[in-house]
This record gives sequence, structure tokens and C-alpha cells, in this order.
Amino acid sequence: MKLYNTLIRRLDKFKPIKKNKIGIYSCGPTVYWNQHIGHMYAYTQWDSLIKFFRYLGYKTKWVMNITDVGHMTSDEDIGEDKMEKGARREGISVWDIAKKYIDQFTESMQLLNIQKPDVLCRATEHIKEQIKLAQKIEANGFTYKTETGLVFDTTKFPAYANFAKLDLTKQEAGIRVEIDPEKKKPWDFLLWVTNQPKHIMQWSSPWGKGFPGWHLECTAMSTKYLGEQFDIHTGGMEHIPVHHTNEIAQAFGAFGRQTANYWIHNEWLTVKGQKMSKSTGNFYTVQDLRDKGYNPLSLRYLILTSHYRKGLDFTFESLDGAQTALNNLINNIKAWKKQSPSLSDNVKNKSWQNKFINALSNNLNWPQAMAIVWQLIKSNLPESEKLSLLLDWDKVLGLDLDKAASERNKEEIPPKIEDLKKKREQLRKQRKFDAADEIRKQVNAEGFVFQDTTSGTAIFKK
Repeated sequence: MKLYNTLIRRLDKFKPIKKNKIGIYSCGPTVYWNQHIGHMYAYTQWDSLIKFFRYLGYKTKWVMNITDVGHMTSDEDIGEDKMEKGARREGISVWDIAKKYIDQFTESMQLLNIQKPDVLCRATEHIKEQIKLAQKIEANGFTYKTETGLVFDTTKFPAYANFAKLDLTKQEAGIRVEIDPEKKKPWDFLLWVTNQPKHIMQWSSPWGKGFPGWHLECTAMSTKYLGEQFDIHTGGMEHIPVHHTNEIAQAFGAFGRQTANYWIHNEWLTVKGQKMSKSTGNFYTVQDLRDKGYNPLSLRYLILTSHYRKGLDFTFESLDGAQTALNNLINNIKAWKKQSPSLSDNVKNKSWQNKFINALSNNLNWPQAMAIVWQLIKSNLPESEKLSLLLDWDKVLGLDLDKAASERNKEEIPPKIEDLKKKREQLRKQRKFDAADEIRKQVNAEGFVFQDTTSGTAIFKK
């Protein structure tokens, strides 16, 4: 298997640290606001990666953080804590804001059939671990103190600019130096913030009462649950220049080496080329799509037609197409299940299975894998084998095809529609295709569709 490793800016053959075991850490949400479908794009991609590893037989531990303190509006050391901004916006406590949007995030995951990470850890519940890590970095000589708090000294890490290919000579100090003129370099960053009396969430520490910096939490929690060295760290492209650069610096300061061997980043989901945001009016949650009548798994299907490194430009037209494709996929499964109700779990056709596995092994190439799905459906393979393969692949697709098909098999078809089906079949035998097509249109208007298979015609609700 090959994955694009941001560390080396190319495809890298994946080799786990421990045989048949994989540790993965994903940067999770900051729970001060709804997680929109742009955020969920990333989590769906990483969920599919986890599902694929497990499909291949790897014992995989997935850890994801919940940021509920310390993430400033600038993504750096200035601005307001996003949690406090959210609390002020809605007139409730920071703790209630966290609960509200953790619930929204976990519901969004459920709607998209994203498996819950093995560890979903909150920053506020790991303050001791963050203090301990900052003390370790300090003891190793990588910090200095200012009035604002404990600062990481990037001059002690000569490779600081390498990961994001930063040109530090062009970076301006700007307002960050005005806020903390004691910083040696404008890109030095806070591990622990003090002297912020108006900040609601504060804890005692060796450097004074305060709160952790955003970057510290990810290094503290990833290493707590996965060890000082683990396999994969995932996140969005926006994390490369600051957040992940600082995580790498912290790891060097604490452990003298990288934590993750592979850093994998997703591009964004956009709307008409624009990043999704509340201010531009192109902000949609999974719940919004559900309330508009869409099956949330149609969004998962749409995401799986894109490559994580290229992103996805979202439109409702593309979502309509994804919903139609998903319905066709489910209808095929339903029709085949009627023919092969006692399906064996064994996949006999290894050549098709290898095509699917090889596509995903090539840097999680979902567009190619989805093309193989439809090639299989249109192939001359016996329907029982198609069914066996697709239900097996759905362990990675995550579209709940068997469940959806079973639910549709329970739907009652009105006698009128059944009669129209028989009439259409007679017309097709008589090669009166125009008349048969008129019946198809009539049935569509009634809210049903015909699915023609080699075993006959099945009827489904739209």
C-alpha cells in the first residue's frame, strides 16, 4: 500500500511499526460551532482509510481529539479562544457549548456511518498530560518564559521550517510581537498561556494559572494513547503550516524525533470554489441535508467519488446524482438478494476483489474504486457473485447496502404498480418499447422505479 506522505512530498510505501498493528491519530473538531459537511468530508475520508485497514486484516487503533480549550480564532497565539467566542454568541457556558457541539458532531458521524474512534479524547480532560509534556520540553531546554506564558523556542529546532517549506525570512512579526514583544521569533509559539485573567477556563501549572496552547494537546493525547512513535497522523491541508509544524517541533523537543511516520492531509470540500463558511451563506450540515430530504449516505457516496488530496466541489446537483446512484446500487442489491437469499460470506472471485483492493492501496483512490463497483454491476458475472463482492466491499464503502436493501424488500408495492409492471413486460416482449417507456414514466410519477436485471424486473420506491 502507498500513501502520500507530506513529510517527503511523495507517495510512500506504507510499513507499520508493528506487524499487523496500526496506530492513527486524527485532528478532531473544535466544538464551538456546528461541524459542517466540509469538516465531515475529512472525517469520512479517514473513516474509509480505517475501514480499509481493518478490511485488510490490520488491528487498527484510531484516536481523535476534541478541542474544547486553547484554539484561538487566528489558529495561532492571538485572538479569542473559540470556545469562549461560541459561549458568548449563544449566551451559555463554555461547557454547555462543548456538549452541544460534541453531540452535533457525533450525530453527524452516525448519519454518515463514520465509526466512532477507539479513543475520542477531550483536551480539558487531559490537562495533566499536557502540563507533563510541557515540563518535559522545558527540561530538555526548548522553552523560555515571557509574561504571556511558556514559549517554545523554535531556534532550538533547526528543521522547524522544513515540514511546511516555510520561508521564515519573509514572515512578518505583526501583531503577535505587539501582544508578546518578549518572543524571540514571531513564529515561536505558546505551550502554556498565563496572565489572561478574563479567560474562563484556567488551571494551575508550574508557570502560573492558565490554559494549554492548541498545539500542545494533540502531541500530548496522541502519544498518551498511541505511544511516542505511531504510524499515521491525519488532518486538513490548513494544518500544515502552523498546527502540524508546531506538533512536529514539540515532538522533537520532548522526544528528539517524529511522533508519526506518515502525515496525510486532505484537501477541502468547497462550494462553487469557495471554502464553506457561515459568512458566505454556503454552510450546510449533514442534518441540513437530511432535513431537505436527502439520505445522508448519499453525501458519503458523493465523498467517495472524490480523492482526498483533490477535495470536492459540492453542489446540490452532484448530491442529487449521488443519491440516484446510491438508490440504483441499493436496488440492484435488493433484486439480487431475492435471487440469492442464502448468500455465502466467501468471496470466490479474487480477480475482481484484487482490482478493488489495488485501487484503494494506491493512495486510497476512491474514484477508481467506485468505477470498479459500477464495472462489476454492469459485468456478465453471475448476480450471486456480484452480490457477494459488493456486500464484502461495503465493509469499506460504509453505505449499509445490505441493511438498506433489506428495508426496501419489506416495502409493499401497490397492486396497480404490479399490474403496470406486468403490462410493461408484455410490451417489451412485443418489442413495443415506446409504449413500455410510457409505463415506466407513469410508474416514476407514482413514486416508484423499475430495476431491470438479468433475473427480471424489480420495483422499488424512489
